[in-house]
Amino acid sequence: MTKKEKAEIISEYLDNLYPTQEIPLKFRNPFTFLIAVLLTAQCTDKRVNEVTPALFDLADNPKDMAKLPVEKIQEIIRPCGLSKNKANNISKLSKTLLEKFGGEVPQNMKDLESLAGVGHKTASVIMMQAFGVPTFPVDTHIHRLATRWHLTSGKSVEQTEKDLKKLFPESSWNKLHLQIIFYGREHCKAHTCKTKETQCELCKMLKAVPIK
Repeated sequence: MTKKEKAEIISEYLDNLYPTQEIPLKFRNPFTFLIAVLLTAQCTDKRVNEVTPALFDLADNPKDMAKLPVEKIQEIIRPCGLSKNKANNISKLSKTLLEKFGGEVPQNMKDLESLAGVGHKTASVIMMQAFGVPTFPVDTHIHRLATRWHLTSGKSVEQTEKDLKKLFPESSWNKLHLQIIFYGREHCKAHTCKTKETQCELCKMLKAVPIK
């Protein structure tokens, strides 16, 4: 079975399983979405959604956020982990948005990646979910499944992103990003599919080789 044939099977299966894809993070505008995505580093979407309402009630735009003391931001986001670093980045990027981008979240990768705490994956997620631009952000679930399904060498997330973009049509990138994440969380977890008895349906269909 070729990688292209696998890609077609995956697309059809996930379209049937997840015909609609709801963004798991709660947000009010592109700025609050940016902050929410930043907070997900080493933290679950559920925890972020529990924390952000209190923060966004105080500041849901760069101007108000820049006025908040870093200590106040850190106090609110502490449950998300890495709170000191994240609070500093939130404060810095808010000030940068005011100083360089007129208080608006930029709609291109280069400017997004220039913001404190925003790397390639975060910028890709913002472009995709906030602005509807086709990207294929690779998180740990996507990287793990793409490797398990032998769609990529798995040597790096950068290589995985390039390989997936070659295999799937650009029009499907945005929905597949969420579909594969959902599937990895719910059906093809890190500790499963290691034997024929525990393989998920997609691993069986793709003839993924069990570890044992």
